Amino acid sequence: MARLRAGRPIRVGVVGVGRGSGFARGAGPHPGMKLVALCDTWEERLHKLAGELKVTGYTDYRKFLEHELDAVVLANYFHQHAPFAIQALRAGKHVMSETSACLTLAEGVKLIRTVEQTGRIYMFAENYPYMAFNQEMRRLYRAGRIGTFMYGEGEYVHPMDADFRNLIAPGRDHWRNWIPATYYCTHALAPVMYITDTWPAEVNGFVIRQTPDDPVCRRVVTRQDPASMIALRMDNGAVVKLLQWGLRGESIWVRIHGSRGQMENLREGNTNMLRVRREQYHERRTTPVEQIYLPDFPEHHAEAMRSGHGGGDFFMNYHFAEAIRRNEPPYLDVYRGVAMSIVGPLAYRSALAGSATLEVPDFRKEAARRKYAKDDWSPDPAQRRAGQPWPSVRGDVRPSREGVAYARRIWRRSGYGGP
Repeated sequence: MARLRAGRPIRVGVVGVGRGSGFARGAGPHPGMKLVALCDTWEERLHKLAGELKVTGYTDYRKFLEHELDAVVLANYFHQHAPFAIQALRAGKHVMSETSACLTLAEGVKLIRTVEQTGRIYMFAENYPYMAFNQEMRRLYRAGRIGTFMYGEGEYVHPMDADFRNLIAPGRDHWRNWIPATYYCTHALAPVMYITDTWPAEVNGFVIRQTPDDPVCRRVVTRQDPASMIALRMDNGAVVKLLQWGLRGESIWVRIHGSRGQMENLREGNTNMLRVRREQYHERRTTPVEQIYLPDFPEHHAEAMRSGHGGGDFFMNYHFAEAIRRNEPPYLDVYRGVAMSIVGPLAYRSALAGSATLEVPDFRKEAARRKYAKDDWSPDPAQRRAGQPWPSVRGDVRPSREGVAYARRIWRRSGYGGP
């Protein structure tokens, strides 16, 4: 594959004008990008943003791919990323895909094979590793300050009130209303993998059930469980605990324990601050036992501070552009993206089997891919058939009349008129 001509900006099209608006606004001169097209099926929002940014808007994805594009950013629905990515790769476009990389293991296999066959750049758009404290923990770990990775924790706990939840999930079949609680796991897992360069090898999933006294659940149309805990054994033997989704108590938190020290971002106060503890037993003391400080980004600090998700959004665009220019896969390549993503369905499969330990296959190996190439196990209501799981461990959960009525009032205010 030929490199991009020196000096020419990377022509980018963005799919999805909700979350995608952040990517669209970030595709500017500093990362060497130029936004040229948008695509979405919600015409009113599409044409408003396209007019504001002075680019072409498309409601037809195939027509969008015919535009003069070098790269596509996928910020469409969570369960549709792999099919859209595969289509774009086959059309000769580089792809950066939002989480999750794939809904099923079969999709993960097909996506990896397509990247290999086309030779195009694929980047997994996981922004949480690029927060300043996670980049600093990676630097410390790679410098040997913490020793060998032994135990880690990642938390992405993001409660919402019913009004906001309904606003970002318009329609009874919107993916946020049925995706199982283990699937949204990459915000918790990606920082741990990024810091330690380890991969998941085994998984146990535990789903946390809904309680009837939660006032939010009576005002939404959700069919899944509110949260989950996932236990992983990594490929170096370390153990990792992940906690994700709809519990009370907002938490974006990462902890790493090594053979020589421990580090974590603070839980209280300024949660961007880092705590590093090194007792230095039987070693010459070179640092204080405990240090708490606010790390800077290692590069592009000013630009990152102006972007979303703690600077992570800037670095996704930046590293995607750099990978295209160098014609080299980024760190968050298709293999890591799929590895993180398949933990979600495997953890749910484990939870439905009494939290049994399951292998996390290594799809860097074709022999592992062949085993799962037809594994289309999916909770998607649109693919419902015998043998497929329900979105909840409680089975076929139906929203209450009260919840449907409340949600529809919120949807009407936002302009959504569907079911």
